[in-house]
Amino acid sequence: MALRNIVTEGDGVLHRHCRPVTSFDSRLHQLLDDMRETLESADGVGLAAPQVGVLRRVVLVMETNVPEGEEPYIIELINPEIVECSGGQTGPEGCLSLPGRFGLVTRPMDVTVRAQDRDGNFFEVKGHELTARCFCHEVDHLEGIMFTRLASRMLTDEELESGSWRDEVDG
Repeated sequence: MALRNIVTEGDGVLHRHCRPVTSFDSRLHQLLDDMRETLESADGVGLAAPQVGVLRRVVLVMETNVPEGEEPYIIELINPEIVECSGGQTGPEGCLSLPGRFGLVTRPMDVTVRAQDRDGNFFEVKGHELTARCFCHEVDHLEGIMFTRLASRMLTDEELESGSWRDEVDG
């Protein structure tokens, strides 16, 4: 495994459409392993291949909705497709490619994704709250969409820290 550099705002790769994965081989496995190490090192909850400069439909999402006493775990999604959404949530969203910037984004509360695993087998996975938000955010990356395009507005550090943004969401 190896740490990969995370591409930041200003790099055109973040605004490009990604190609499907067709070879489920050692190169893909290496990419997934490198992305895992990069995500863990960056202390993030999601990472898409274009964020490490690779225009392929590959996403990692940290499942944080786990029973008490269990550790969060990483879900690998190859060629992910959102097949069902319900509910709604509005809250701060950030991105490893835009360090220190957060915006108010509305996303579904529950999302079901159909994808393939590292060996090409199809599966479906459901995400709730933060996991649902991450599924949407990372799949958007595969289409070249950054969260700033979807944000109703960007938040200041003070608003983020104080939680004052909640007044406009709840109010």
